[in-house]
Amino acid sequence: MPDEPAGSEPREGFPQAAVFVKPKRARPFFGRHPWVLESAVLRVEGDPAGGDAVDLVTHDGQFIGRGLFNPASRLRVRLYGFSADEPLDGGFWETRLEAAVALRRQLGLLGPRSACRLVNSEGDGLSGLIVDRYADFLAVQPTALAIAERLGPICDALQRLIQPRGILLRGAERGLGKLEGLHLADRQLRGEGPKGPVFIEEHGLKFGIDLTEGQKTGAYLDQRENRQAVARYAAGRRVLDMFCYGGGFGVATAVAGKATAVLSVDSSAKAVALARANAELNAATTMLVEQADAFEKLAALREAGDRFGMVVLDPPKFARSRASASDALRAYHRINRLAVELLEPGGTLVTCSCSGAISRDDFLMMLSGVAQRSNRMLQLLECRGAAADHPVNMHCLEGEYLKCVIARVG
Repeated sequence: MPDEPAGSEPREGFPQAAVFVKPKRARPFFGRHPWVLESAVLRVEGDPAGGDAVDLVTHDGQFIGRGLFNPASRLRVRLYGFSADEPLDGGFWETRLEAAVALRRQLGLLGPRSACRLVNSEGDGLSGLIVDRYADFLAVQPTALAIAERLGPICDALQRLIQPRGILLRGAERGLGKLEGLHLADRQLRGEGPKGPVFIEEHGLKFGIDLTEGQKTGAYLDQRENRQAVARYAAGRRVLDMFCYGGGFGVATAVAGKATAVLSVDSSAKAVALARANAELNAATTMLVEQADAFEKLAALREAGDRFGMVVLDPPKFARSRASASDALRAYHRINRLAVELLEPGGTLVTCSCSGAISRDDFLMMLSGVAQRSNRMLQLLECRGAAADHPVNMHCLEGEYLKCVIARVG
């Protein structure tokens, strides 16, 4: 909290409140970790409201960083700046957004029909903000109260930087809104809304995206490069694609990978309709889409003695917190064992986890257990993560959540 001359007006972005950290709890924040949990807070001075800027200081008043306060959240402060001279004003947010856009431009992801993660929360130094670009439209998903309160200037900056036809608000991911005290309904923030699906291109393939009712902000952009990688293993094989959603892996293996046949399965009728439309859009004549429960379908195929040259598992998040990690690992073990039992010798297992509470090492150990229980040899070929437009802040490695393992099954 910088010293102000007597009688002066508060300067924009410079806090009038401070959060003191307990003794021996400041080290992670000097290391620029952006999350200050309630348990690390000693006291608060200045009576900040939810969403206000605050200075984070040691128990004896030494400046650490500057962030945004939420008294209703266990994540009490999100840190954004680490200089006492840098205000969290409009220019600060625009500078961070400019840097995020520049990275995607460098990656070649801003073509007219491209789709990408434009802002990846902590990975771009903007904790609590997700922005995805789908051709001419942006989908904004705030996961922090303070960011939701700043959507006006954030959208103004995005409008200047990208010039989209429209910017849509997608409510916070299930669970996160409740933790932050957010109550957001999907709505149009700027410009016009899409009339029907938005069509994008990905490595020469075309996909229709439902921006208003689709999962996530509309699509699973984090798997873009993994879909291309998996297609390389599909030639001449029968592929089983579980939890297919919009058919990304199915289309990639059928068209780019030249699989002989692809069976894509999802429990959602909307997902099945979207996957069928995307198969038709790409003339994926070898791709069949079916509505079924994944566990039940895998068990039925095993009982029927069916075999595949590739099985793709891309399930939803099984673990939403570390408390549920053990149960999630058991579910991952069960579904991966079913998949391994369906693979012919020399077949390819593609198995994914988007649960941040499950570490890469824990996921690989689970697969080792599957190999032992199935009495099959698994050879790890690739262990991949999210695409480069989902950068991870090295001060906050919790942002590395996606695991995509490609293995050969003997």
